[in-house]
Amino acid sequence: MATFATSEQLLVIIDPAAREADGESVRIAKDVLSAGAAAKVCLPDSPEEFARALGRRGSRRPVVIGDDHALLRAVTLLHREREPAGCGLSVVPVGETSLARSLGVPAGAVAAARTVLDGVERRLDLLLDDSDGLVLTDVTIPPTRTARTIAREPVSPSAPWYRTLLSRTLPARPPRLSTVPSPGPARLLVQLDGETLVDLDQPVEAVTVTPGSSGLAEVEIRPLSVGAEATPVRASGRTVSVTGPDFRYRADARLSGPVRRRTWRVVEGAWGLVLPSV
Repeated sequence: MATFATSEQLLVIIDPAAREADGESVRIAKDVLSAGAAAKVCLPDSPEEFARALGRRGSRRPVVIGDDHALLRAVTLLHREREPAGCGLSVVPVGETSLARSLGVPAGAVAAARTVLDGVERRLDLLLDDSDGLVLTDVTIPPTRTARTIAREPVSPSAPWYRTLLSRTLPARPPRLSTVPSPGPARLLVQLDGETLVDLDQPVEAVTVTPGSSGLAEVEIRPLSVGAEATPVRASGRTVSVTGPDFRYRADARLSGPVRRRTWRVVEGAWGLVLPSV
């Protein structure tokens, strides 16, 4: 856990979608940060500038003002630099921010900006899948009926570079879906560290994988209940593999798939996020 001095230099990267969605919140956050620290503000005009700004941050601590998509994009870029473990990231949520809130980032521009200045860096585990995709919170198979995807079209159609940025920094995704059709029971082979938890002959209602603590993933399997409610299967381990007929899954509110096999492994203390000190 690391604390920060207000004299520390910040690199504030303002996501273009945040500027479009809520310019007033962006202005407030920028004013609070500039008043409390030496802040260099970056307004990227191209995907290369966004990546270059983050890559040339030097000793400056990066702050992203944006939505959940911007948070995922920043962590993905840092991961590709093999730097998330050595770089504490700060976020001021603007726009769709359910992911940031679930991680403990305060809602509201003022509270979040003050956390950037006065908060502490906490080391967090994440899940890394076999396609090099990152998961910060959880994976759900099949995706829930109302699962929203943050893989969306850019806010401004006049900014084609933003669409290019999304395609370059995140894996390919299906078109935007406001809701996911209600899935039926799934038949899946779920293995934890090579040991079978459930086989294809046992239909399940849902499988959830969450990065826990100390390098372990927490797995919960809800078998299909007939009559009396079935007892969930819970276990912890480092590597989770799911195999079965084409299935979709929700990871950090993104809808992915269909795939026939996916494996996630835990990376312990893989990244740092600045959160409130209490």
